[in-house]
Amino acid sequence: MRAVLRALLALPALALLLFSPAVDAQQFEPLAIVTGSARHDFMVEVARDDATRAQGLMYRRSLSPDRGMLFDFKRVEPVSMWMQNTYVSLDMLFIRPDGTIARVAQNTEPLSTRTIPSGEPVLAVLEVVAGTAARLGIRAGDRVEHPLFKGR
Repeated sequence: MRAVLRALLALPALALLLFSPAVDAQQFEPLAIVTGSARHDFMVEVARDDATRAQGLMYRRSLSPDRGMLFDFKRVEPVSMWMQNTYVSLDMLFIRPDGTIARVAQNTEPLSTRTIPSGEPVLAVLEVVAGTAARLGIRAGDRVEHPLFKGR
């Protein structure tokens, strides 16, 4: 009887877990990269404040091929990134205010403190799993579509 009672009491908590909207799903926004031959869709987290930009993808052990993080620097300036405390190798796409890719840094070294410069003033950086740029043919001059770049 006690086991049945315990099971019945646990049902509301289980239902809440199963049927509540996923918190992570609310944190992702659609983004597309348009290359010369195709459009590639991603779901990305957007780092819009200093704390989120500082944390980035640190301490993550994996990243899905269709996910990433978009760093919004709020102003156009040269930026540098690094991989300290980042376990997953990444491709970094440095993006101008109009959404065009200025530079692609491929296969960054996990846990490295070496800085990776933008090479010119940019508004944002998109980090995706290493090998994505080569696999999809993403290069400088391709366009990133996201509301951050609308009207610029």
